[in-house]
Order: sequence, then structure tokens, then C-alpha cells
Amino acid sequence: MPGTDAQQLTDETREGRRSIQKLAPLLVNQIAAGEVIERPASVVKELVENSIDAGATRITIDLERGGIELIRISDDGCGIPPEELTLALAPHATSKIRAAGDLDRISTKGFRGEALASIASIARLSIVSRPHALGEASMVEAAGDEQGAVRPASRAYGTTIEARNLFFNTPARRKFLRTPQTEQTRCMEWIRNLAMAHPQVAFTVTGDGRKVLELAPDQSPRTRVLEILGRELDSQLLEVSVDRFDDARGIALWGLVGLPTIARATARAQHVFLSGRAIKDKTIQHALREAYRGLIEPGRHPTAVLMLEMSPEGVDVNVHPAKLEVRFRDQSMVHQAVLHAVRDALRDHDLTPSAAERNPALGASAILAPHETTASSTSSIEPKRFAEVFTRDLPGATGGRLSYDAIRQAMEGDPPESSAPETQPSIAQASHPDPSPAPAVAIRKAPRVLQIHRSYLVTEDESGIVLIDQHALHERVMFEKLLARVTTPEGEPRRLETQRLLTPAVVPAAPAAVELLDALAPLLERLGIDASAMGPASVAVHSFPSLLFSRNVDPVAFMGDLLERVEREGLPGMRTGKSGTADSEAALHEVLDMMACKAAVKAGDTLSDEELDELMSLREHVERSGSCPHGRATTVRLTIEELEKLFDRR
Repeated sequence: MPGTDAQQLTDETREGRRSIQKLAPLLVNQIAAGEVIERPASVVKELVENSIDAGATRITIDLERGGIELIRISDDGCGIPPEELTLALAPHATSKIRAAGDLDRISTKGFRGEALASIASIARLSIVSRPHALGEASMVEAAGDEQGAVRPASRAYGTTIEARNLFFNTPARRKFLRTPQTEQTRCMEWIRNLAMAHPQVAFTVTGDGRKVLELAPDQSPRTRVLEILGRELDSQLLEVSVDRFDDARGIALWGLVGLPTIARATARAQHVFLSGRAIKDKTIQHALREAYRGLIEPGRHPTAVLMLEMSPEGVDVNVHPAKLEVRFRDQSMVHQAVLHAVRDALRDHDLTPSAAERNPALGASAILAPHETTASSTSSIEPKRFAEVFTRDLPGATGGRLSYDAIRQAMEGDPPESSAPETQPSIAQASHPDPSPAPAVAIRKAPRVLQIHRSYLVTEDESGIVLIDQHALHERVMFEKLLARVTTPEGEPRRLETQRLLTPAVVPAAPAAVELLDALAPLLERLGIDASAMGPASVAVHSFPSLLFSRNVDPVAFMGDLLERVEREGLPGMRTGKSGTADSEAALHEVLDMMACKAAVKAGDTLSDEELDELMSLREHVERSGSCPHGRATTVRLTIEELEKLFDRR
């Protein structure tokens, strides 16, 4: 019967039930080690942080087989008294906190008192230490659940900790370790992070007997960062600083951020420190992305080293077992401090990249083809007409030859004082005299900018030749104009000016895209677009932004592209559904990017002198004119030095 079967199953379950028991101390420590000690790099991090907390000025790190076989950390810190060595290996024993209230004021790197106990549970650990006040050192050893007695040892002031045979008693975890080279690379990542955050401390690292890193003590923060990231980045790192620290509140920030040209494919070049502790924080990462929005391409990540200082009361560091993540009491303050500091540094710097920065492989042979290629590139102009093309608007031209004064005056835009062609006859004139004198040609002032192939603009500045992509530059101009029109000077949102259509424009769309129209409604309203569903597969546009009308943007084509993109990719911050919206600032910027791209002049458009002058004038006044809203460069500079190399002048 069903009731009987159920009773039998209950009885079997009861018979198979295990009783509740207290775990053995070794098993407790090994479980804790699973949270704290993931690989050799975790041991290195914990032990080096302890050395820094002990006030060390010199730290030496020795690794064997990537730390799998040996990790030895030696320092000249305050040391551990012999009576505390055994206690140091006990779980949750620490000198850094005393009461629950101390958790709100943590200023040290370690504080939980579980690192040494966890390491000893999965490695053969030995500690040799000598405090400054004692004349001899003491030593203790531990492995798994075995611990020796404290005995005398020989050592100078400070502490040496050795961890051998990592995971020797947990083979299942040991087999998941990577190759020694990979594990050493992970160890070095943490060592470099800690070294950057503490430039006053000297670091020496050896791997399998070979020195892999040596850093001097008492370096400046910038020098230490360059020692680690590479001195070649010196000219490409901008300094940022903020000091809003007042009465033990607020935030202080110093750091170095990279030019957009050295953005990376991953975020591994971003190093963030809080009071000397390496952290990963989404608030700061978002602030960095926003600061570089429109300066780097989507998917690229800026290079940055940021060092924050805050009162311990302003941050909770006890939210992650490895202390990698923190929780700020005032996330908005931190976000704004980082965003404005980085944005101001980028705004104050000329971000126009040189040709070599855009492509380091470019050299004289890459920028200019060999002589035979160069000749073929001008084959569209016959050799006999080249002089005519070059001199047709210049005074003093006779038979295609000019005097030096005539060239100089023409380039400066001044009328010539004299151009006596009779005194400097050309070779052609001497061989084939021309009885008719050359007609006088009125000089035209040299243009400030030249359009090339109806796509690129060429001008100059004090550093060299400036090459501009006309579409990308105008796209940035249009984006900033649109952004200014949808935001008040106080930063409040407002609606873009709109124009009513005499008859609705019908946009064919996929049914799935039509269903997203409600989610887009708040964003479309702010952009001055009035659109509604006209059936299961079409949308009617009743109003369209006046600025886009003035730039001849087709409402049907624009709305079709927008709906297709939203259906395919979505928009940042957009939540689909009946109550979904797409009114976030990120979504707004994405659609403004589309508008700017549609409204900008295109490659192949011929620009008049007035349009060229206006575009160049706007370039001087528009923020971030060096890149389009998508992060693509609008401008590249060919420096004087690069020009001199091209012509073998240096």
C-alpha cells in the first residue's frame, strides 16, 4: 500500500542519517584554507602583507617551482616574540584587532588571524623570528595537524617564513595547480601589485635561484610604478590627484592613467589600491569606463594605477575571504572622485596621437613606400605637368620655376615685394625661350586646412602635421552638440527640439522590435522622437529631431537601424518587458552616437572653404575632439621628429 511504502522509505532515511559532529581542528583549517589559499600566489600575498604590516623596509621572496615546492618570505620587520610563535599558528589569533568595534576601523592588510593557521594545515611551515628587543631568534615548525615546540634559532632582526610542499596532504587540490611557470607568473602579479602600493619598501624576488625582480627602497610612487609597468610608458601616463579628505572623512586619490593609445584588450592593466591594499571594485571600474567613454573603442580597457586613501570608517574590507573586494559607505563619492579626477586629467592633455603611437610598426619605410612605389603613387599627374600643378597659384612662376622669396611669401600669404623672373630664367627658358611673358596671377592666401580625397583634412600645429578624418571629427562635433541639447547646464535632462511630420513616416520592423517600442518610449521622448506601433510589423514616426532634419537624416532609415540594433544587441541599462525602460545615460549615449554618425559629413563629401574653417574652429572648442564617440581616433599627428626621420635628417 502507498502508506506502507512511504513509512518504509522514512525508516530507511532515518537509519541512513548521519549524526551531527564537531569537525576536527585540521579539517576546519583546511576548509578555511580553501577560502584563503587557492594557489601559491595566495600564500605569497598573505605573507607579504604580514611583512608590510610588521613595518618591514626590505622584503625578500624566494620561489621554487613557482612556489609549489617552496615559498620563503624574509623581512626586517618588528618580529614575533618566542612566547607568541605558537599562538601565531592558532586559528583566528591576531594582534590587529581586539573587539568587534575594531572591524569598523581596520587599517592593516591582514586582520582575521587565519592565514598562518590555514597555510600550516596544507603545507610544511616554519617560522624563524627575532624582535628588535631580543638578542636571539626563535623558531617553530608545523605541518598539517602536527606542531613542534619553540626552539632557539639564528637570525637577524625580522622574520623568515617558509612554506614547503604546498597541498602535500590534499592531493586533490594539488593536482589542480598549473605549471610552475604559470604559478610563478601569478605570484609575480601579486608581488608587483604590493610593491606598487608600497614604494617605500625594497623588494627582491628570485625564482629557482634566478633573480626576477629587484626594487630599491624609498622610491617615489611614480618611479615605482614605472619600474614595474615599464619606463617606456613614462610619456604616456598622466598624473591624477584629488584631495577631499577632511576631518577623517572624504577621499584622497593619486594615480597614473594611460593615454587612450595604450588601452588594452583586457582590464589586467588596471591596478587599484585602497590604503595600500590591492582591490577590485565595480564602482571604480565603472568610473574609469565613463571617464574614457568616447576616447577608446568599445571592448578596450584603459591603463590605470589608482591609489586611494580613506578613513577606515568609510570602507568595509571584511566582505571577501581574500579581502579582494570592499564595500564603500559612500559609493557615489568614490565614483565621482575617480570620474572627475581622470576626466580632468584627460581634458587637460593633448590626446592627439602621433603616427608612431597609433602604429609603433610605422617607420620611414612604412609611411613612405620605396622610391618606385612613390613614383607610381603620383602617376596620375604627368611629370611635365607636375610643376604647373604645384605653381599655378603662386607668383613669380616662370616655366614652372620659382624664386626662394616668391615661395616664402606665397606660403606666408603675403604679396611679393618683387618677382624678377628675368634675373632667374629657368632651364627650360634658356633652351626654349618663350616670347610671351607669363601672365600675372593673383596670389591667394594659403588655406589653413587642405581637404584630401574628399575624406581627410591636413593642417599643421607647432608639433608637426595634423591629419584629420573629416567624418570622425564631425561625428564628435555633432555628438557634443546633441548631448548639450538634451542636458541643461545644471545637468538636468531635457527634451531635444522636435519637428512634427505632415504625415507619419512608416518604418517596416520585425515584430520583436515593435514589441520593444514601449521600453524605448522614455528615451525616444527625450530625443524628440514620437513613434508608435502601426501594426505587428511596422512603426509610425510622427515627430523627429529638428537637428537631424537639418542634416538631411531620413527618419525611416534611422528608426529602422535603431529598432534593428535594439532587437539584436539591446542598449546599455535597458530592461525589456512591459515595465522595462531604456532611459539610462549609457543608453542615451548609445543612441546619440547613432544620431551623430548619421548627421555627420561623410567620407567623400566635398567641403567648401567656409565649411572647412567652421569645422576646424569647432575642433578647437569641442571637448575630446581627438576621438569620435565610438572611441576611434579623429586626428593623428606626424611629428617633426617623424618627418625628419622620413627624410633622413636624424
